[in-house]
Amino acid sequence: MDRFRISARRLLAAVAVLGLLPALAGAPAALAAPADPGPATSGPHEAWELLAKAQVDECFDGIGMAYPPGPPCASGQAKVNQSYLWGITRAGKDLWFGTGANVNCLTSGRNLRNTTPNLNEDWVCEYGESQIAKRNPTLPPTLGDHRPPRIYTYDTRAERLTEKTGLIREASTDDANRLTTTAGIRAAGTHRGVAFVGGPALGESINLFAFDTDTGGFLGSVNLPAYGNIRHFVVADGELYAGVGVGANGGNRGHVLRWTGSKTDPFRFAVVADLPAQAADLTVHAGRIFVTTWPGDSDDTLSAPAPAVEDPTPGFAAVWMSPLLFVGDPGLTTADAGSWQQVWNVSSYEPDPVVARAYALGGLASYGGYLFWGTMHVPLKATTVHLAAYPPKNEAGVRATVQNTQRAISVFQGRNLGTPWQNVELLYGAVELPAFDPAANGGTGAWRAASTGYTPKHGTSGMGNPYNNYTWKMVVAGGKLFVGTMDWSYISKELGQQTAARLDLPGATAATLAAAPALGATPGVSAAPPPRPDPVYGADLFAFLGPNRPAEVVNNTGLGNYLNYGVRNMVSDGSTVYLGMANPMNLRTDPDDDVPEGGWELLKINAWRY
Repeated sequence: MDRFRISARRLLAAVAVLGLLPALAGAPAALAAPADPGPATSGPHEAWELLAKAQVDECFDGIGMAYPPGPPCASGQAKVNQSYLWGITRAGKDLWFGTGANVNCLTSGRNLRNTTPNLNEDWVCEYGESQIAKRNPTLPPTLGDHRPPRIYTYDTRAERLTEKTGLIREASTDDANRLTTTAGIRAAGTHRGVAFVGGPALGESINLFAFDTDTGGFLGSVNLPAYGNIRHFVVADGELYAGVGVGANGGNRGHVLRWTGSKTDPFRFAVVADLPAQAADLTVHAGRIFVTTWPGDSDDTLSAPAPAVEDPTPGFAAVWMSPLLFVGDPGLTTADAGSWQQVWNVSSYEPDPVVARAYALGGLASYGGYLFWGTMHVPLKATTVHLAAYPPKNEAGVRATVQNTQRAISVFQGRNLGTPWQNVELLYGAVELPAFDPAANGGTGAWRAASTGYTPKHGTSGMGNPYNNYTWKMVVAGGKLFVGTMDWSYISKELGQQTAARLDLPGATAATLAAAPALGATPGVSAAPPPRPDPVYGADLFAFLGPNRPAEVVNNTGLGNYLNYGVRNMVSDGSTVYLGMANPMNLRTDPDDDVPEGGWELLKINAWRY
């Protein structure tokens, strides 16, 4: 019996192995490129264009070894650290964006406490063995793969990429230090001639950098210790707003900030919303700002007792609505901070209260008179929390928990929100989901199918793909709503055995763990895994051609590179959509092999062609 009492630390390590952030300890284990990445599906007018891509920026010669000179790399192998095109914004013809380096390693280290170096054919995470960590003894091993982000502009008319990172380094020692300690440029926004790019610092704060969009010059930087994360900006009724989180990685609570500065005094903000969780994304709809939230978590949640069902609001991902923007003073003010209204939260859909606490919400957009939004699911997070809250008594119980806690993205639309006539519809999701009854079977518990209270209008969870785990971004262009996802099928393969070993589970459980995403596609409650569908590698991009029509697949193989596992961000000029891709395969750098290259990509598509 004791072998199934899995510790929180081991559960976190298991997430690192099986989920987004694999940790393959010991000898290198190849995650070889597939001979066939799967049956691609694309729209009738497939026409995207690669505008820019991360370049090799380091040479690697083994974990813990000195980095050879280069690039070019006369010894060792080429490595590309900049993995995410993270924050992006548009000012006229220019795109402003920033990157994040080795994001999978940083998340695994900082959030999952994994510090065991791992190496495979696709990526390496060195942690405390990196030369960066060795040269900086005060840097925690979890941050050993940190590299400073880079900042760029892309002129969409001249088709020219210009790096702006050097302007920060050359401005002052303080500015250079802020850049060095920024974990990635997660957010970007522009207004009144100023472009902001910024992200979480290595401590519990955020760093912001400001540029003049008219001249391209650098205006300065600031560290804001009151906040721990920043994800998105939005312009609403002529004013610029940002969503932030408080505490480490924004995990304590959240705010919406209104920019009250200017080009000559850029770093002035006022708090106009107090939220119980950090703001994930923001949009304007029906004369208000709507915000999705990402609840905080920590190691403590893995050993906490099951949450009470009576009060589902605190700690659950939710949609929040601001007061009307045009009532009283123009825009939102500090007087509005306590007047936001929660109009929906995930407990109204997810029947299992433990699983519900593992949800987050992501992209949202106003389209055709409706507000659209989607869910976010860190792979196996719900599984780890549930195993700790209700430890199974045997191997069959472990398999049942693995199967019944899997969730792919769900997509909703709502109108008349916050009124007596509010109507929320499920577009993609499930009629029933498994829920655990701890009182069943004399207190040993049992899984039962439970109603979600919804019937999906268009299709199943994951928008037909059980590996779609993040609804990362939504944007409207060309009369259509585009939805970009993260698809973790490529990095989930061949990891069942490693995960079973990490959890000290019998080998027979490995098949269940390896098939975890496919298990989430079925609402069954038995412990026997269903047949695993063939994965299709690469991020998915969908387009709704009308608010009451099902989404069409624009592409489901990473838009030309199946190592692009996510459409991390999107912006539009009305007719063209610009996409920032997430691709952490830092060792995939050989242009002459049959595998695409790793590192961020900037792409565009013509919205009118779909």
